[in-house]
Amino acid sequence: MIRKIILFLLGVGVLAGAFYLANNFIENRRRPAPRENKVITSVFTQRVNNTNVPITITTNGTLTAKNRMELFSEVQGVFENSAREFKAGMHYNQGDVLLSLNADEHLANLRSQKSNLFNQIVLLLPDLRLDFAAAFPTWEKYVNEFDIEGSIRELPEPQTEKEKLFITGRNIYSVYYAAKNLEERMAKYTLTAPYYGVLTEALVTPGTLIRAGQKLGTFISPSVYELNVPVNTAYADLVAVGQSVIVHDIERTKEWTGRIIRINSVVDQATQSIPVFISVSGKGLREGMYLEADLEAREERDAFEIDRKLLLDQDQVFYVQDTILQVMDVDPVYFKEKSVVIKGVEDGTQILSKPVPGAYAGMLVQVLEDLTQTN
Repeated sequence: MIRKIILFLLGVGVLAGAFYLANNFIENRRRPAPRENKVITSVFTQRVNNTNVPITITTNGTLTAKNRMELFSEVQGVFENSAREFKAGMHYNQGDVLLSLNADEHLANLRSQKSNLFNQIVLLLPDLRLDFAAAFPTWEKYVNEFDIEGSIRELPEPQTEKEKLFITGRNIYSVYYAAKNLEERMAKYTLTAPYYGVLTEALVTPGTLIRAGQKLGTFISPSVYELNVPVNTAYADLVAVGQSVIVHDIERTKEWTGRIIRINSVVDQATQSIPVFISVSGKGLREGMYLEADLEAREERDAFEIDRKLLLDQDQVFYVQDTILQVMDVDPVYFKEKSVVIKGVEDGTQILSKPVPGAYAGMLVQVLEDLTQTN
């Protein structure tokens, strides 16, 4: 009895297995074979249109006033007054007194020396009347017009060598030049503005005892500035005096037009560059500003400008040929901050306009031409 039951169960199991295998075989015959999925990447391209591309050298520097004076005192005295309050930021017109020192003591010495000169000439007149009658009227007129408070006029010119020796022997010339020296020094007690400008630094105040050689401040003209920028020696022969230059701030929100006025002939050994000086003026400029200058060096013929991110290994770019991405060699002739000028690409060639992550030669792509790109 048990044997029959076991055989029955084995028979049922075999039938069930056969039924399962048959159904599985039928299902597999009905299921279609899997298809290979091809991934197509969309890319943006631009068509090459070779033209003359201007090569612009971008360099930067700090702005300084073209007319700038470091104020120093050549004499000693107490600071008395100024046409304006002597402080940084004050503006002065041409001819205004920047700073005036007390010169009472020096003025007294000058008057004493002038008086001495006058007396010496007066004592000379009787001898001139006797020995040099022809010269007497000239010297007499000089004495009559002599002004102690005024400027010392030049002495009459001797008519003969003998007259000149006679006057020299009376010590007239020594006294004259001593008085003239004091008069010239008297002018140093007052500093006047040589042009309209602004005081950018003030180191003294009224009442201060100023000594000879002491720095008083800095005075500049805010109308014209100079921008000192370095230019690589490789492009030194492409810039010239008189060349127009576009100057702008770092954010490129403001722009001025300048002109190259000087080119230094000495090369900076550390940077291998040549200092170029640009004259620039306009509203909004201030000394100390950090500016950039765009110098148009030359034009590269039959060239095309692309984003530097599109360059592979410094001399290759991707292009599309029959929906397949390919690589071609190019000749980069000039690198800018964000772009590069290349040559060696035929007109009409479709090159990438935007980088594609993971791109490789032979990649299947779908072209989306970037109409926003311009050469």
